[in-house]
Order: sequence, then C-alpha cells, then structure tokens
Amino acid sequence: MVVSPAPLAMTILLSTINSRYAHASLGLRYLLANMGDLQPQTRLQEFVSGSKTTDIVEKILAHQPRVIGFGVYIWNVEETTKVVAMLKRVAPEIAIVLGGPEVSYEPGEQTIVQMADYLVTGWGEITFPQLCRAIIHGPKPLMKINAGVQPPLADIALPYALYTDEDIAHRTLYVEASRGCPFKCEFCLSSLDKTAWPFELDGFLNELEILHARGARLFKFVDRTFNLNIKSSLKIMQFFLDKLEADPHDPVFAHFEVVPDHLPDALKDGIRKFPPGTLQFEIGIQSFNPEVQTLVSRKQNNEKAAENIRWLCEHSHAHLHVDLIAGLPGEDVESFARGFDKLHALKPHEIQFGILKRLRGTPIIRHTQTYGLVFDSNPPYTILATDRIDFANMQRLVRFARYWDLIANSGRFAHTLPMILDSEPFANFMALSDWIYAKTDATHRIALERLAALVAEWMGTRGADADAVSALLASDYAGQANKSHIKPKAAGPAKADSALPRRQAQHLAA
Repeated sequence: MVVSPAPLAMTILLSTINSRYAHASLGLRYLLANMGDLQPQTRLQEFVSGSKTTDIVEKILAHQPRVIGFGVYIWNVEETTKVVAMLKRVAPEIAIVLGGPEVSYEPGEQTIVQMADYLVTGWGEITFPQLCRAIIHGPKPLMKINAGVQPPLADIALPYALYTDEDIAHRTLYVEASRGCPFKCEFCLSSLDKTAWPFELDGFLNELEILHARGARLFKFVDRTFNLNIKSSLKIMQFFLDKLEADPHDPVFAHFEVVPDHLPDALKDGIRKFPPGTLQFEIGIQSFNPEVQTLVSRKQNNEKAAENIRWLCEHSHAHLHVDLIAGLPGEDVESFARGFDKLHALKPHEIQFGILKRLRGTPIIRHTQTYGLVFDSNPPYTILATDRIDFANMQRLVRFARYWDLIANSGRFAHTLPMILDSEPFANFMALSDWIYAKTDATHRIALERLAALVAEWMGTRGADADAVSALLASDYAGQANKSHIKPKAAGPAKADSALPRRQAQHLAA
C-alpha cells in the first residue's frame, strides 16, 4: 500500500521561475516578510528556467497549498503560463494569484492572466496579504485585478533575514537602498515611477551588517540610480570600504547601477579607494545620439558621461559594464555605429550590446507608427525592424551582439581583440560577425577552439600575419588556462563559497 505524505502546515505558497539558480528572488522574499499573521502559513519555493513543467507542478502540489502566488517576469512568463495551465487542470480548487512587472500592464491581452484567479498589479507587500486573507477567510474577493497599494517604505518589512544560509553560500544577494527612478526613459518600466524613494539608510545598512556577519560577500544593488543621492551613496560605499579595510584578505563585492553624468568629486574619492575586483558599475549610455535621446525622453549630458567613464577607466579599479541599445526610434545603423565606436574609445571593460525590447506598459510604444517599430509578439518582445533598420540588418545587429559576448565580453580574446577591431571597431567586428555566420550558420554552441580557429581564418582573409595572429591567440589561450577565481574567505555559518564575479575576474586577469 502506498502511503501519502502527511499534509504540511502551510496554506500559501510563493513561487517563481528564476533564469538561473544563482538568482534569488528579492520580490518573493519581500512578500514573505510582509505576510504578517499569515507568515507561519506561507512558504517560498523557487524553480530554475528549463525545469519540466510536470516536475514543477508536482513539487508545488506536494505542499498542498490553498493559494499560490506566482512572480511573473519577461523571462519566465512562457514557462509560468504552462505551469498555471497544468495546475488549473489537475488542481482547479487552488487559488492562483499573479504579480510582477510582466502581468502588471496590459493584463487583458495575456493568457496567463485569463487562466489565473487573481492579479495584483504593481507593489504587492500590502495588497497580496490582504487578498490572501480574503481568499482563505472570506468574504471572497469580488475583483480579479487588484491594484497594489504603495505604502511608505518605512511600513515595509525588509526581507534580508529570509536569505537562507544556502542563499548566502551559493547565490547572488539582491538588495535595494531605494525604489523607483526619477528619470523617464521610455524603454524602461521605471519611467512610470513618479520619483525614487529611499529606504531608511541606517536600518538598511544594519541589515547588510547582519548579512555580512552571516557570511555574505556578494551584494548586487537593484537600485535604478545608485548615485542619485551622493550623501547616501557615500555612506553605503563606506560600509563596504570598512569591511575591505578590516580584512583585505576577505574581499566583499558590490554591484551598483549608476547614471553616467553624475559623478561629483566626493564620489570619485570614495570610488578610488576600492581595491581591484571589488566594485562593479553598470552604466547605461543606451545612445550617444542627442536626437534619439530626446525622442525617448532620456536626459543625459553626453560629454560629461564620456568624461566620467574615461575617468573611471583611468583612475579607479571599478569594473565597468556599459550598455548600448540598438533599435531605438530614430537611430539607424550608422548612428549606432558612431556611438559604439565612441564608447569603445573610452575603454570600458565591457560593452553590453542590447537590442530594444518592448516591455509591457512602457511609453516606447507611442513611437510605433511614426518610426515603424515592429516588435516580436512573443517574450522578450524584441524589436524586429524600424523605419531606419530593416529586418535583415536588425538580425545582423542581433548576431553582432551575440558574437560580441562570445569574443569581446567573454575576456577570452583579450590580446587578439585589439587587432580584430583596429581603428574601426564597429565596422570590423560587423565584418567578422557576418563572416562567422556565413561560415557556420550558428550563433550558439560554438566551441572555444572552433571560435578561435574562425577568428584566425577571418584575420587571414584580411591580410593579417599568420604568425602574429597565432601568437596572440596562443597568449589568450594561455591566459584562459591560467585564470583562477579568487574565493572569499569563509565567514560565518554560511561558509560562503561564491567565487570572484566572472567579470571582475576577467578584468583582473586581462
């Protein structure tokens, strides 16, 4: 006789599908921290993209929940839709509540919303627990779509104690000192925010102190504008500097997103103190074309931004990951190429070549007719063509972005890349990209040895000296063989074993 497991003392399950195991859902932990009297009845279970739908459903049902809250994002909506569809077939009595940015806008068009019982749009810390109480204890909620109440940040319980020892040991810890963004860039969901709201700083830093004492060493800030309030930025940076100075052999790593044209001397002085490999900045340039910037409501002093990126490269040890977006309204390939070459000349450690996506709810859609914007109807809603860039050339840019990651951002061709790019970085790499695709008809699953051979062959077609090319590639290969990640010293019960972040490791090894 098969004996079923005893029911668990749990009523509500919070769940999502992360793009990879190393990503821990900050949003779900916020919900769990704010469940109030329902917290003892609530559990959190995360899955990883690529898991079988039946496996996910089986593990969810093992908890015997009455309510399931799913966090839905652009990267997991298709997989989550399959999970919700299966749950509704095998356990229709369970109430399914959706939340997250992907379903907070244009819900009427989405299959997953049609299948679910309830939807919380926007902020969920107050509204989701209220909805769960009504589902469980009555009266039954009348409205399917519930607009999330945005409370003062002081009323929100912080979630950081809910990071487990397993999270601390093996995953990136996401933290936020503020929410929202004062800027109105139309391709970004943050353009819908009225402003940025800071959390009470001393309380936030106390939470970081506790995480550090437990062994946390890798912190990724999700703030949209870390350097908006310089006084707060300096205090947060000093927290990390104090840890680094207390024990230089026990490194702490911090990742911040910064606006490029706001870097006063006081902030530069703080940045300058960080040792190599401990600080990463993600910097959004997106476009250097002033007309395009105006079209998408992006306010940016290009000269100041370029000056600050150059300063960071020359006078700090921060690792710079700088973003450009292809396919913005009003920008053609030639304009994008000029921006790419300008950015490359500043010598950031990585150029993230992104392709425009139409995030649900963003104002970018207002340019659709005027600028001929054509987006894929499936996630992640990538731009397919504009009036300035036809479909064929957009696909060339997509392949450029992929090969750029494989060859340039990977750090595997650090010595060879300058010879590839020479004096015309965009034009030369586009030529390489077109050639590789013509040769392989592939952008994925190209082994490193095969990629190196292709690079060597292409350079030979351009008249490069074969011996010089071989020597550069051999140097790169040797560098890959000798690279070793720096591991933080174990601290606290979590015994953190996360390696030095890959990007910083490549920067130091180059």
